[in-house]
Amino acid sequence: MTSTTQVLGGITVPNTPAITAAISYARAHSDDMTYNHIMRSFLFGHCIASKLPHLKNLDREAHAVAAILHDLGWDSTGELISKDKRFEVDGAEAARNFLRGLNTKGDEAWDERRLQLVWDAIALHTSDTVVAHKEPECVACWLGIVADFAGPDHSPEGSLTWAEYDGIVKEYPRLKMIAGIKEILCGFCRSKPETTYDNFVGAVGQRYLEGFSLEGHTWPDRIEACPLPDSF
Repeated sequence: MTSTTQVLGGITVPNTPAITAAISYARAHSDDMTYNHIMRSFLFGHCIASKLPHLKNLDREAHAVAAILHDLGWDSTGELISKDKRFEVDGAEAARNFLRGLNTKGDEAWDERRLQLVWDAIALHTSDTVVAHKEPECVACWLGIVADFAGPDHSPEGSLTWAEYDGIVKEYPRLKMIAGIKEILCGFCRSKPETTYDNFVGAVGQRYLEGFSLEGHTWPDRIEACPLPDSF
C-alpha cells in the first residue's frame, strides 16, 4: 500500500490508490446528497478515531474505504441494488466485490481478513448495539455516520469539534439530507418491503409512508404464528 496524505474538508487524511478509487466509485453510484453524506461520515470518523486511544491504531485505509462505500446499497444507478437484501448487505457485497476487483489490478493488500472487516463495517453500520463491540475500523465507521446525524456535541469525549464539523460541512453541504434519506428508505419499503420488517427501515416506512404497515411482520407476530408446541 502506497500511502501519502490529502486534505479534504480541512482534514488531513490518508491518500492511497484504494481510497482514491473508492471515492470515484462512490461518486459514480451516489446522488449529490448521498455522496456528501458518505464523505462527511468518513471525515467525521477519521477525526473521532484520531482522538480516542482505543481507535487510534486502526487500519486507516480500511476505515476510509468502508466509510466511503457504506451507502452503495442506495446506488443511484440501481445497478448494485438487489431485490431481496437489506440495503446494508447490498452495500457490503458491492464494496467487497469492488475491492476484489482492485486485487486483480495488482493491489494485493485486500486479503480476506480486510475484505471481511470492510464488509462487517458496512453491513452493521445501522446496528448500533452490535457494531459498537466490533473492531476499531467498524466502530470508527459507525461513529462517523452517527456524527452526521447527531453532530459534534454527541461525539464520544468531545472527539469531534465544531471547527472540524463546520469545515467539513462547508466542503460537503448537507443538501437536505434528512428529507433525502426518508425518501430513499421509504423507497425500499415500496420496492422490497420484506427487507425492512426486522430493522429500522420498516419503522421509517410505518411513520412516513402511507399504506405501509409492520402488522403481521414483527417478532411477536412471528412467535404467535409458530406452529411448533412449546415443548419442542
